[in-house]
Amino acid sequence: MKSKENGTSGATLDLALIGRALIVRQVQAPPAAPEWARWLEEIGFLVGERVMLMTRGLPGGDPLAVRIGQSTFALRRAEAACVLVEPADHVHPEERKA
Repeated sequence: MKSKENGTSGATLDLALIGRALIVRQVQAPPAAPEWARWLEEIGFLVGERVMLMTRGLPGGDPLAVRIGQSTFALRRAEAACVLVEPADHVHPEERKA
């Protein structure tokens, strides 16, 4: 998974490998659309939640099909870029959500 600079260091969901289990580390909206952070959190993108990129749309890779918890959503790449993630296998057991 690649890293992307957007105010903090870390990988973002838009750059994730398809099918890799990830953990949400932070949701950070762009200055031009601060309401995206609240919207993403309302649909389940909460710190510690498991997430997986299921597929990318063709052509151009937009939208993305993303699984969060037991739900699947279509996100634009710009929205997915707001979600900082790390591989689930890098998370300590006591940090994982039940």
